[in-house]
Amino acid sequence: MSIEVENISKVYGKQKALDQISFAVNKGEIVGFLGPNGAGKSTLMKILTTYINATEGIAKVSGFDVITSKQDVQNNVGYLPEHNPLYLDMYVKEYLTFNANVYKTPKSRINEVIELTGLTPEAHKTIGQLSKGYRQRVGLANALLHNPSVLILDEPTTGLDPNQLVDIRHLIKTIGKDKTVFLSTHIMQEVEAICDRVIIINKGQIVADKKLKDLRDEKEQTVIVEFDYRVEDAFLLKLPKAKTVKNTHDFIYEITFSTTEDMRSHVFDFAHDNQLKILQLNQKNASLESLFRELTS
Repeated sequence: MSIEVENISKVYGKQKALDQISFAVNKGEIVGFLGPNGAGKSTLMKILTTYINATEGIAKVSGFDVITSKQDVQNNVGYLPEHNPLYLDMYVKEYLTFNANVYKTPKSRINEVIELTGLTPEAHKTIGQLSKGYRQRVGLANALLHNPSVLILDEPTTGLDPNQLVDIRHLIKTIGKDKTVFLSTHIMQEVEAICDRVIIINKGQIVADKKLKDLRDEKEQTVIVEFDYRVEDAFLLKLPKAKTVKNTHDFIYEITFSTTEDMRSHVFDFAHDNQLKILQLNQKNASLESLFRELTS
């Protein structure tokens, strides 16, 4: 296992930020750690990176305990915190050289991470001259300097414009091909674009831990159907397991069913039995955003 968390709790005074959290992340997974603001995401990441200690419980990174083997954990983890700490008056290569000396990393690794993170055109500039997107790249390059097996990224795309978002997402996906990535965010599109598994936390407790596809299909499904004339919503609600009906445009309807079973054949049979002509019939997955709202409301 790359990350093991067992019954972790963290208490600040009277506030319990984490409440008996347990999960494991396998080597090579890209896992999205979701939750609303204040849910406990950053607190857990600080525990996993040895910045703070848990009140109780056990956490391991690459098999090393975050309390008893802090140095080994730090050697195996690359961390990009939410507020990327950089020396703005240093040049990109100068900054990475400074950190490479701290890690005792070979100088050849500096050019490798500059190329990997797409910093080559900007390497001659001071960090203060860079855009937010390139500053994030510098943070990622720094996290990768010592070639860690696990990357922990806390809100890595906050404040980026759409073009920068695409670039950083692609970079994280590329890095995730040979490393374990644990990614904190509250942006649903981020998870859908990068991750293959999600862990959702709310008020310090895990409320879901699923493969992305399984989580989408877990609760319900929506079928999009178009008829050749207007059909009353109440009539379509007679379909078995129909939960809601929404007329989205002209004669197009979205029918949500409280089941994971493929209901398209049932819609087809219903239309045939009631002399309704179908012009199109498709299945639509429930959005991750709606599931997130349901689990964290």
